[in-house]
Amino acid sequence: MDFLSADSLPWLKEPQQRLRSALESGHLPHSLLVLSVPGLGAEQLANWITALVLCESSGKRPCDVCPACRLLRSDSHPDAHAVRLEEDAQQIKIDQVRELIDSLTLKSYRGGYKVGVIEGAEALNTNGANAFLKTLEEPSADTVLIIIARPNHRLPATVASRCLRLLLRPPATDDAIAWLRANAPGANSWHAALALAGGAPLSALRLDAEGLAAIDADMRQSIAELAEGSVDVTLLADRWVRSNPGVRITWLENWITQRVHATLGAATSHQTAEPVRLPAALLKPKIRALFELLDAARDVRRLASTGMNQQLALEALLVGGRAALGK
Repeated sequence: MDFLSADSLPWLKEPQQRLRSALESGHLPHSLLVLSVPGLGAEQLANWITALVLCESSGKRPCDVCPACRLLRSDSHPDAHAVRLEEDAQQIKIDQVRELIDSLTLKSYRGGYKVGVIEGAEALNTNGANAFLKTLEEPSADTVLIIIARPNHRLPATVASRCLRLLLRPPATDDAIAWLRANAPGANSWHAALALAGGAPLSALRLDAEGLAAIDADMRQSIAELAEGSVDVTLLADRWVRSNPGVRITWLENWITQRVHATLGAATSHQTAEPVRLPAALLKPKIRALFELLDAARDVRRLASTGMNQQLALEALLVGGRAALGK
């Protein structure tokens, strides 16, 4: 477990200090809901919190040298447990949840805290999420549960309301660009990658900064043609499959999200620079159609690694998008 990498992400310093102060004052939350879009380091922060809690140093924690930290480094600490979506799975299995709960009910092996981390909690089904209720309602004094989810999560309110919420926010654009340039000095420009990543520097770092402007222009043209009904969705889907389909779906998610915000505020979309003026009678149906399209795009992205037929999935997405994007 690399728990010190969080220290290299300056936008995490505020939540780190907040949690360090909570631990030192004896007010560390038993259940923490970390809300974050991908690319802000939520997993790194969870690793850091795990080390902060389990570190056995009497000085600044985590120390990276005590026996507990060494065990964490080797992924062999008996009081650190994590649950995440397994390869090719669409949901976190109930057996994974039960195993985690059983581990947290046992006595600490090293006489301190026990920490459980749930990554990608959106992949929990209702039964899996509700299985944590007893743990959340009757937490033991030596247990910390960290749940990582997107801000638009669908966790049951009974679960989310019992956790202290910690919302991770993207850094200011200038700060993000400075960090990206320092960590990838060979790139000429990060503005397009950062915009596509929704302001999340780690996601931008994984994108190819060169050539993204061409994808952005092509996506804008594709959206315009789709809205006008002047493009064959089969040919369009084939083009997307052959050229960075993951990047294109992420672009589409970001575009729809900004369109929803613009529609709700009857303002101008910062991404499209197009004024949105909808009659009141059409406002609710239009927003509903946009949300349905956003859900469909997210489903395509989530299922991309499951062996699904991307061509057919994208065709269905684009056919459904005509009504939502129509003028």
